[in-house]
Amino acid sequence: MEREAQFIGQSYAFLDSVERASRAAALNRPVLVIGERGTGKELVAERLHRLSQRWDGPLVVMNCAALPETLIEAELFGHEAGSFTGATKARQGRFEEADGGTLFLDELATLSMGAQERLLRAVEYGEVTRIGSSRAVRVDVRIVAATNEHLPDLVDKGRFRADLLDRLCFEVITLPPLRAREGDVPVLSDHFGRRMAAELGWPHWPGFGPRAAQQLATHDWPGNVRELRNVVERAVYRWEDPETPIDAVQFDPFESPWRPAASAPRAEPAGEALPGETVPPAPATALHLDCDDFRAAVLAHEKALLEAALRRCRFNQRATALALKLSYDQLRHALRRHDLLDRQA
Repeated sequence: MEREAQFIGQSYAFLDSVERASRAAALNRPVLVIGERGTGKELVAERLHRLSQRWDGPLVVMNCAALPETLIEAELFGHEAGSFTGATKARQGRFEEADGGTLFLDELATLSMGAQERLLRAVEYGEVTRIGSSRAVRVDVRIVAATNEHLPDLVDKGRFRADLLDRLCFEVITLPPLRAREGDVPVLSDHFGRRMAAELGWPHWPGFGPRAAQQLATHDWPGNVRELRNVVERAVYRWEDPETPIDAVQFDPFESPWRPAASAPRAEPAGEALPGETVPPAPATALHLDCDDFRAAVLAHEKALLEAALRRCRFNQRATALALKLSYDQLRHALRRHDLLDRQA
């Protein structure tokens, strides 16, 4: 497994997790890597392997969630010819492939209880038995596993074996989410932006403008570094002037004035109220009425709506007019009233 991605960051929370991974790498012990999606769990697994004495051995990756439950055991432990329908020839499992190296089990919490029981035996005794065989095979494999679940909670719920967890949790490295990595968003944004600009053949990297930089810094990043990379690269390739700082970002790539509306449950046909019943009134939209200047509040709200619609439509005025159900002249008049007529991305 070779990755183009790198460990980039300067926050204490991030550097502490990298340091813990580096220290654990030298020990021939299992390691659990815990973290939200997009935090770099596979990068940590690769670091654990490359800094260990097994660095010249195989690094085998298996995503436990990518296979149906009926095939997981065959993938992990292998099978003999004819052991089940479709098994036309014998095949090594991931444990045998990783002999002398590291086996990275991603999405560990999705393993079935049966697979967990066999995994426990492999970890405990260093032996695996192919499906359809009665002969155990010795393997020398280091286990690195990753999940975004809190495994002790799954043990309490009966969804994960406590004895397997005991054997895998020699060291647990919990990766911080991007929102907790103070100061890392600008560093990562600059890195991904420079790389995308070079890919597009730009003569130099103009950086981000103040508005875009502020939006990037204050976003919550539920998808963490992977989401940040997508947002930055999308902003760079959409920017039409490589000589000026990028000052427009879009966090939701599905955002569009023509996005299909979400399916709503079919409403029951309205009818007359039965005796003793009252027809409930339609719910009213909540309004913020605590303002001292009604006219100023209305104008401010109107301007905010216009600015939001312009951003959604990438500052295309005809598309904005269509989205707001205004004529083109009506939109132009409203933009002129709020000094937004020449606003660009």
